[in-house]
Amino acid sequence: MGMRHLLVATAMGLVAPMLVAAAPAPSAGGVDLTGRDMAVKPGDDFEAYANGGWRARTEIPADRSSTGTFLDVFKKAEARTADIIQSSAKSNPASGTDARRIADDYAAFMDTAGIEKRGLAPVQPELARITALKDKHALATFLGATVRSDTDPINDTNFSTENLFGLFVTQSLDDPSRTVPYLMQGGLGLPDRDYYLSKTPEMAEIRTAYRAYVEKLLTLAGVSDAAARADRIVALEMKIATVHADIETSQDIHKSNNPWKRADFAAKAPGLDWDAFFTAAELPGQQDFFAWQPAAITGLSALVASEPLQDWQDWLTFHRINEVTFALPKALDDAHFDFYGKTLNGTPQQRTRDKRAIAEVNTDLGDAVGQIYARRYFPASSKADIQTMVKGILAAFDRRVAALDWMASATKAEARRKIETMRVGIGYPETWRSYAGLDIRADDPVGNFRRAQLAEYRHQVAKIGKPVDRAEWWMTPQTVNAVNLPLQNALNFPAAILEAPFYDPKADPAVNYGSIGATIGHEVSHSFDNTGADFDAEGRLRNWWTPSDFQHFEQAGAALAAQYDAYVALPGLNLKGKQELGENIADLAGLTAAYEAYHASLGGKPAPVIAGMTGDQRFFLAFAQSWREKIRDKALRTRVATDVHAPARFRAQTVRNLDAWYKAFGVTPGSSLYLAPDKRVRVW
Repeated sequence: MGMRHLLVATAMGLVAPMLVAAAPAPSAGGVDLTGRDMAVKPGDDFEAYANGGWRARTEIPADRSSTGTFLDVFKKAEARTADIIQSSAKSNPASGTDARRIADDYAAFMDTAGIEKRGLAPVQPELARITALKDKHALATFLGATVRSDTDPINDTNFSTENLFGLFVTQSLDDPSRTVPYLMQGGLGLPDRDYYLSKTPEMAEIRTAYRAYVEKLLTLAGVSDAAARADRIVALEMKIATVHADIETSQDIHKSNNPWKRADFAAKAPGLDWDAFFTAAELPGQQDFFAWQPAAITGLSALVASEPLQDWQDWLTFHRINEVTFALPKALDDAHFDFYGKTLNGTPQQRTRDKRAIAEVNTDLGDAVGQIYARRYFPASSKADIQTMVKGILAAFDRRVAALDWMASATKAEARRKIETMRVGIGYPETWRSYAGLDIRADDPVGNFRRAQLAEYRHQVAKIGKPVDRAEWWMTPQTVNAVNLPLQNALNFPAAILEAPFYDPKADPAVNYGSIGATIGHEVSHSFDNTGADFDAEGRLRNWWTPSDFQHFEQAGAALAAQYDAYVALPGLNLKGKQELGENIADLAGLTAAYEAYHASLGGKPAPVIAGMTGDQRFFLAFAQSWREKIRDKALRTRVATDVHAPARFRAQTVRNLDAWYKAFGVTPGSSLYLAPDKRVRVW
């Protein structure tokens, strides 16, 4: 999903709650009127004012860690994808076609009787190969043969749970004409290094539960001496976590700009047989690499040398089983969910098998499904409407840059060139992936998963050394998300997110601009956040700022980080403003650009008053309601620890930095969210 994701999902109040009717929600041009909590003053907690009524009557589904607007839109995309899969199966498609692959992939996942009958047989050949590893050379070969590709090193700081490393393939940071591989850290079964190293009771409790889960899974898989092996596995992962780079380091693109030649790995990261690794990774002649987290690569390689081979065999055994529990007998699948779903995220119930099968088909055959999805569900009229909105928001952003009084003319020229040359993909890609060589079988879910992984890896590796495709998409049309690609100076807006309530062709323009418009603005703004601002119009990592301009930009970013540091997600748990800074800059700048584009779209005419609400009020409420979410405490704790996005409730409070919000809702000094004009953060 590229170098930047958009999305992923809390605050204060007074007085008694109002009663909420159970009837269908009245709407003001698309604003959910009953979703509000009229007992809360907008200036004290705008998110609760916009969404408190909804939250009071909403229950999180038992099979979810959270619910909200994104889940509503996801369910629509999921139902459509289910229809695509079912129609593929009913058509009795010919062998070798994408329709046949879709039908067989789904059938294999759903064949629980066959899965139970096969038991552990699908993984036994691989486990036997692990047991047969005779030395560290063989270990390096196995690690190389199982390395897989990543598409988001900034957000996925622990890329792989089954390999020490992951590979990200894209253009060179210094030379936009070259496609190169980036090697990244991996190897942890928990989401991030903080889960191993943090001294908090909550993290210690999770570590204890993880150790118990490792033993349980090995026992269920019939692996001998499970308790001792579990001890060794968790101890090894503690050492891996110690050498990992943290999230903030992984987000710093300058710390990732480390070109290494093939020979540099042996010199800078001794311990792993790199020739054996890269040969097995199907990169035998590749000479140019980038080390995304160089200290971690050095540390992980050293651990290969220092830790006993048996420990690595135990670690591999666990992770190769752990990654495919969905395709193994129910006892293993349930154990996996008990830990990763219940313990880690507080989700009480596993999703139904059919819905999980849909997700797997989307993972394995995303473009095959997406091609049908786009044709069926994304009309040309919607694409044209979004293109008009994008054009207006880009123009608004350009006007803002041109009017900045603190930015030098040379810096402005570079920024405006980025805007002018930005490539925006809407709905679906111009070209589609081919799955012609992918073998999908109706009786082999483990093999389907592994072969799809390998096909994706080979697809990525095949790009190395070739010209950069600036029109490449990093998301499928059925994905409810959006992405900014700073290395391509491009944006992708999949069809599935261009749906109500984010976007509704029948809704009031104020609502569409406040919701999908702010989303579009968010992605545009990523080109100018604390990471995107380091790239020029060609996607080259280059400093195009004057020193004084960059100092001003960094000061504004520091002020925004401090604002988010002050928010409390749970008692004793504050947000991490620096970790979330890029997303928060994009929220603020994107909302500002969307607001200005909305007013420009009015053509000088006043916005109508609907249900007693002005256009500005509807705009800001639509923004806050697009971020409505109810989340379980454990999932919230995980999100704060590992995510580069602030939880949704706090993203809605971005409005406090815009002057127009104060006027729209009569917010005055003394309100909890009030900021004096000189304290309101203005990044762009």
